[in-house]
Amino acid sequence: MSALTPIGVDAALHHAANPEADPAPRPKIFEEFSLAGRVGIVTGGNSGLGLEMALALCEAGAKAIYCIDIRDEPSVEWKATRDYVKALGNGSRLEYASADTTNQQDMWDKVEKFAEKEGRMDVCVAAAGILKAHKSCLDYPAEEFRQVMDVNTNGVLFTAQAAGRQMAKYNCPGSIILIASMSGSITNKDHAWVSYNTSKSAVLQMARSMACELGTSRIRVNSLSPGHIYTNMTAAYLDKQPHLLEKWSSLNPMGRIGRPDELRGVVAWLASDASSFCTGSDIIVSGGHHSW
Repeated sequence: MSALTPIGVDAALHHAANPEADPAPRPKIFEEFSLAGRVGIVTGGNSGLGLEMALALCEAGAKAIYCIDIRDEPSVEWKATRDYVKALGNGSRLEYASADTTNQQDMWDKVEKFAEKEGRMDVCVAAAGILKAHKSCLDYPAEEFRQVMDVNTNGVLFTAQAAGRQMAKYNCPGSIILIASMSGSITNKDHAWVSYNTSKSAVLQMARSMACELGTSRIRVNSLSPGHIYTNMTAAYLDKQPHLLEKWSSLNPMGRIGRPDELRGVVAWLASDASSFCTGSDIIVSGGHHSW
């Protein structure tokens, strides 16, 4: 039961029965999206989608969001975002930590320290990922395939484990959000990305499997599948092959690719109580790419 109970029509009926006790009802929909007092981690949080999502969680009121990235020092972009969060004045903090998501024990240890410091762990966004250049599936190098799977699949699992262990330890009804891709359920036309597509497909099943195991522990697990979004990772293709922008844009009904900020709303929803009955789902944000 929500701490905001009664909500929705129940609140209206409660008010009707108790007009004097509740003379000035307040809207609760925005409170359902609030992350006030909560703590979370975001991997790949130094830039791109990870940083955008971390900022959204802070704007939703999170007490602290720890951005985890492979780089030893945060980017200029991350520092500017940290200062922006501080300037918001809502008490939220953006923290940075360097870690390799493919190192299971290191991830477990680091996230345990974050939880010990804050006394809780509520949200996990596993957004770290890599994309390699085109290579024929018949000649794909074993080592490169392992590398992509290690980061995009193993690293996502180790991240989810690290956060989930602390959610269970502190008895927090947590939300774990695994960043997959539309490439996990469709194949990108004319792109030889067998490693990336395979890794993201695994993430979809990982989310479903973990959701089924952790549901009774009040830990929700969902995947989020973006479509073509202009990020640092996709820029490596788009900036060198300008024709791809027009091609990718033409592959969805909206006729354009997405912006990183267009994932803010859905990640805030998945992290909050507003999505309290959503688990084991894949949320596709692709401009309708799947629709034709």
